[in-house]
Amino acid sequence: MINIDDFKWIRPPQKFEITKDAIKILTEPNTDLWQRTYYGFRNDNAPVLQISSKDKYFSFTVKTRFDSKKRFDQCGIVMYLNSENWLKASVEYENENIQRLGSVVTNRGYSDWATTDINAKVKTMWYRLSRRESDYCIECSYDGFEFKQMRICHIWEGDKEIRFGIYACSPEQSSFEAIFTDMELTDCKWLSHK
Repeated sequence: MINIDDFKWIRPPQKFEITKDAIKILTEPNTDLWQRTYYGFRNDNAPVLQISSKDKYFSFTVKTRFDSKKRFDQCGIVMYLNSENWLKASVEYENENIQRLGSVVTNRGYSDWATTDINAKVKTMWYRLSRRESDYCIECSYDGFEFKQMRICHIWEGDKEIRFGIYACSPEQSSFEAIFTDMELTDCKWLSHK
C-alpha cells in the first residue's frame, strides 16, 4: 500500500483535499506541462503530487475522475523529474464530442504528444505506470481490470531514483475538480520481453 504522507508537492494548488480514500485537486487557469515542440512555448506550472523510489521494477496504478469542460483540461499520472525530463498520461478535453486520451514524454527539454480520440462523455480513467530500469510503460483502463498499452518509452534521466504520482491542470481559462483514488504500488506488471 501507499502511504499518502510520503507524497510531496511540486507547486501545490491553491485548493486541494487529501483524505485516506481520495485526493481532490481544483485546477487553476493557465496551468500546464509542455516543453517547446511545435507550439514553441514552455509551460511548467502544473501542480504535481509525487512519491520517490529507487526501485528499478514496479507498477503504480491510480483511478481518476474528472468533470472537465474546457479545451485541454486534464488530470492523470505523471513522472516528473525536472522541467525538462518527465512523462504524463491523461484524458484532455477537446470539445463536447471528443477528448484525447494520450501521453506526453519529455526528454532533454522537448515534449511529444501521442493521442487517440475518445468520447467526451468519459469521466473516469485508470492509469498504470510501470518501470523497468530506465524504460517505462504507460497503460490505461476503463474499468481498472483490463489495461491496454498506451506507449513504451525511455527516459534519459530516469535511470536512478525517480519521482512519480498525479497531476491536474487547466491550460486555458478553466477550472475543474480532479479526483484520484485507488492508488496502488505493486511489483512490476510489465513483464520482460523474451
